[in-house]
Amino acid sequence: MENSPTTLGSKGLINKHEFLRVIIQCLYSLGYKKSASCLEIESGVRYKSIEFDLLESQILSGDWDDCIDTLNKIKDVKDDTRSSVLFLVFKQCFLEYLNRGDDSLALSVLQKRVPTLHMSNETVHKLAYNILALKEMELGKLDEDVISELRKRLVMELGKQLPPPIVLPERRLEHLVETSDAVLLYEDHCCGRDQIPTETVQILTEHSNEVWFIQFSNNGEYLASSSSDCTAIIWKVMDNDKLTMKHVLRSHQNPVSFVAWSPDDTKLLTCGNLEVLKLWDVETGTCKHTFGDHGFTVSSCAWFPDSKRIVCGSSDPEKGICMWDCDGNEMKVWRGMRMPKVLDLAVTSDGENLISIFSDKEIRILNLRTNAEQVIFEEHSITSLSVSIDSKFFIVNLNSQEIHLRDVAGKWAKPLKYTGHKQNKYVIRSCFGGINSMFIASGSENTQVYIWSRQSSTPIEVLSGHSMTVNSVSWNPKRPLMLASASDDHTIRIWGPSQSNKIQPAETST
Repeated sequence: MENSPTTLGSKGLINKHEFLRVIIQCLYSLGYKKSASCLEIESGVRYKSIEFDLLESQILSGDWDDCIDTLNKIKDVKDDTRSSVLFLVFKQCFLEYLNRGDDSLALSVLQKRVPTLHMSNETVHKLAYNILALKEMELGKLDEDVISELRKRLVMELGKQLPPPIVLPERRLEHLVETSDAVLLYEDHCCGRDQIPTETVQILTEHSNEVWFIQFSNNGEYLASSSSDCTAIIWKVMDNDKLTMKHVLRSHQNPVSFVAWSPDDTKLLTCGNLEVLKLWDVETGTCKHTFGDHGFTVSSCAWFPDSKRIVCGSSDPEKGICMWDCDGNEMKVWRGMRMPKVLDLAVTSDGENLISIFSDKEIRILNLRTNAEQVIFEEHSITSLSVSIDSKFFIVNLNSQEIHLRDVAGKWAKPLKYTGHKQNKYVIRSCFGGINSMFIASGSENTQVYIWSRQSSTPIEVLSGHSMTVNSVSWNPKRPLMLASASDDHTIRIWGPSQSNKIQPAETST
């Protein structure tokens, strides 16, 4: 159709081609084959991708050389996934060559094809043993119907292993509806106050000055906080949802502006304001390493998924971005004459992308596997960055009193925007959280905490309790009803669901 829009929805965020593929898949799965086929013809959108359609044809006809060539040419497939599906194809080749008595070709698959996948010798030997055993038992001579059925099973198995958009995940539309928390399809779903934290259940008062940053550990068992009192504190989350102090980390000479948990939660990074970066052992509370020197001012830091490498950004343009191992060995450096200062950065939890905030208004997303880079410009200054647990989305706080939600893949034409909080002068941080990470929370300069549903630009809750600017918030990833906020009033508040018998906020004791 001429001049047909490529996106749908009032916000222009839905890719029309993907939307139609999902609908066509749903029609086929429900048994409405004629309707699905009609929609394919009318829209010009095929449920099966061109690549997978070709693969299916090659497999069903036993055209193995072309099948292998197609699999090797498909882009954006991880090496381990490609090896896995190729192994399945080689297995079928081996069986069919033996079945028709072509032992030399079968041996060639084992000796030349399979070794390129770097499979273990045990896996290769097991493959050969199992199929040769069938032949010895005189079960190896399979008729055409059995071979045809095995090829169909291979197509189905490849469909389960190959990633989108080559293959759609099974029952994608049903999954999207089920994970949207919608109770009724005909009405908008509204979360009750009992589904989000709205009341203060505990106040932590151990910091002696402004609390600038907080973050729950990935397993939800700890909370780390940093303060302008030059300390960071590790708090333990108890079974009764109360927090107790585990360690006070004293080593920085300047205020501690930032902390970052290793993915395995055994280590914690603390970032001194205009100072060095320190690595701590969570269990013992001891400092294991100090990165850089007083000439390297760290502005932000993040971990890679293996918990063995870190990446740090500097406010000094000449220093750029550095990758270190946990012993302080420099592994990689990104710097250049035109590289601006780094304000914030993050590595997605899948290790695929490095997202950096440069010189106030510039966002760069570097694919660490392909080195492809996206560059996004905001109209107003960015103060902070937060990435969703699934690595698909990120949010940035702007000093224009807006939060922008964007997709990491860069498919959206424009971001989702959230307003209502106050931010003009200070660094305010926000986060994803709640059930299925369907909410966004943020601090604010007007002493309050704001919560939005990701589908709505206006807040669904405003939490009062702090007496000064709320700098940072963190949602417990394992306890969706636990939210923490940090303020210039020297306190950390722990928020929980509304209760009929309100709990009096209690100060903790060391």
